[in-house]
Amino acid sequence: MKRTTLLALALGLCLSAEAADPITLGLNYPRTGSYKEEGLAQMRGALLAIDEINAKGGVLGRPLRLSSRNSASRPEKAVANVDKLADEGAVMLFGGASSAVAIAAGKRARERGLLYFGTLTYSNDTTGKDGHRYMFRECNNAWMSAKVLGEYLNKHLPNKRYFYITSDYTWGHTSESSLRQATGTQDSARHPGLKTAFPGARLSDYRDALTQAAASDAEVLVLVLFGEDMVRAMRIADEMGLNKRMQVAVPNLTQSMIETAGPDIMRGVLGTEPWTWRVPELEGSEAGKQFVQNFDERYQTHPSSSAASAYSIVYQWADAATRARSLNSEQVIAALEGHRYRLLKDEQEWRAFDHQNVQTVYAVRVKPREEVLKDRFKQDYFEIVHRLTGEQAAPSHAQWQLERTAGGQKLALQ
Repeated sequence: MKRTTLLALALGLCLSAEAADPITLGLNYPRTGSYKEEGLAQMRGALLAIDEINAKGGVLGRPLRLSSRNSASRPEKAVANVDKLADEGAVMLFGGASSAVAIAAGKRARERGLLYFGTLTYSNDTTGKDGHRYMFRECNNAWMSAKVLGEYLNKHLPNKRYFYITSDYTWGHTSESSLRQATGTQDSARHPGLKTAFPGARLSDYRDALTQAAASDAEVLVLVLFGEDMVRAMRIADEMGLNKRMQVAVPNLTQSMIETAGPDIMRGVLGTEPWTWRVPELEGSEAGKQFVQNFDERYQTHPSSSAASAYSIVYQWADAATRARSLNSEQVIAALEGHRYRLLKDEQEWRAFDHQNVQTVYAVRVKPREEVLKDRFKQDYFEIVHRLTGEQAAPSHAQWQLERTAGGQKLALQ
């Protein structure tokens, strides 16, 4: 009897220890390269979410831990990271600030049977022609950005001539084409454009492109550039005075991009964001307000959309795994598809047919420096000038099917 009791006790202790083993989440993010500031924000948001979840007991009785790898925004490096993180035991992968990275890494994650959540991946292709069952996109797509920005431009700057300078990869291509369609500027003779290399564009490339823009009769300069690439181009545009005589539009802005370039240079620039630290107040989100407060206190800086995306992904995966009572990818996918929730803003949905997160998107304008400096962290960068709900902004099921067919893909996610 005594021996049986001891064996049962020992077995119980072993099972308890096994149950307490941490669950590994893999962050595949840019720690170096043109998008490294967005990567740092993702790391901070993810760590905050993990600490909060662990303080509440973890997921399925087990604590979460984060393992990270530097993608440097290079697809081949990101794919190798997927294998390293999978071999380490990660049950879910997320991160990145490049659509090329998200698409390549997501496909490799599918081969390893792991979900991949894209953070900053705005290319239509991510959940469009390159979408699959194991890819979920937390941010909006290029069409949603173009829809809200295009409506604002059409109303306030009608019948203007445009000049596009675009990063030469999938995000740049689909962002430019979407905004051209939304603004009726498809005629490249009237609204010309140039491509710049990604990665690896030189300062001379941006100067040459901006010199051609200056020599044109364009009234709207669209910089389809991101991260430090956008910053470099805007500094040159400022030297040339283009931001004084042309309306500059940047389809996807982030807090760190404004901070790095400086509000004087970026003053009046138009763009879009899926979230800013002012949004929880606007949308009446108590959880969002608490996130801003906790992030402010922990890092002494306001959270950006990059940080909010990573934070939301960790929480949404944890919620789905809890509801599914499983870490198995297929069961978590089933729990996510069609799921509606409120976290850092108003209602959002993981759309079942394409795994696109349908959410409100915002057109923003960079505030004057004197307004920015009134904030405690001097980071009150964005004035929200237009807003569309996810249902108004997102492409329809029919549009998505057309894109899949044109790309030679099966209509159902595989």
